[in-house]
Amino acid sequence: MQIAIVLFDRFTALDAVGPYETLGRLPDAETVFVAEQAGPVRTDTGNLALTADRTLADVPAPDIVVVPGGPGQTPQMENAALLDWLRAADATSTWTTSVCTGSLLLAAAGLLKGRRATSHWLALDVLGRFGAEPTGERVVTDGKYVTAAGVSSGIDMGLTLLGRIAGDDHARAVQLLTEYDPQPPYDAGSPEKAPAHLVEEFRGRSRFILT
Repeated sequence: MQIAIVLFDRFTALDAVGPYETLGRLPDAETVFVAEQAGPVRTDTGNLALTADRTLADVPAPDIVVVPGGPGQTPQMENAALLDWLRAADATSTWTTSVCTGSLLLAAAGLLKGRRATSHWLALDVLGRFGAEPTGERVVTDGKYVTAAGVSSGIDMGLTLLGRIAGDDHARAVQLLTEYDPQPPYDAGSPEKAPAHLVEEFRGRSRFILT
């Protein structure tokens, strides 16, 4: 089974690394980072890079597609090379997935029309403009499409899909070995729980955050 994790300039690191650390533990899986050009691809912080092992053209038909999000997602929504690859890869994939605003790229490629999907909470309204049915759930499965909400939820998406493919015990084992047992010092991880002034502040800044 081949897992292709897409990289592009200014993606968010955890969006890609979370699924890598979970889905990458599927038995007999080959996980590859892909981009338009092979080589280092910078994250949104600018001081961290992941290496694309292969180009998009090198990986035409992966079994699982993982699309991260990040501020760099916005210009990619008009990148014909990437959108064409997503459509072609999706035609034969077993699972097509995204984390955070990566779902906007799937939507821009026309893959989420009429489907329930999620994204970062600041991007849910944009997702709906492309014909998807946005939901604030952390992980959403609609057919072979699995979308995750913001950043850290990529770990949950990976575990969810891991359980579907390799069984619950295997997913539980990966959760145990990675010691994924969230106990955050604050309870502000969603707009429903966070202080209202913070939610409003970031809603007001969303056009700058997402670009």
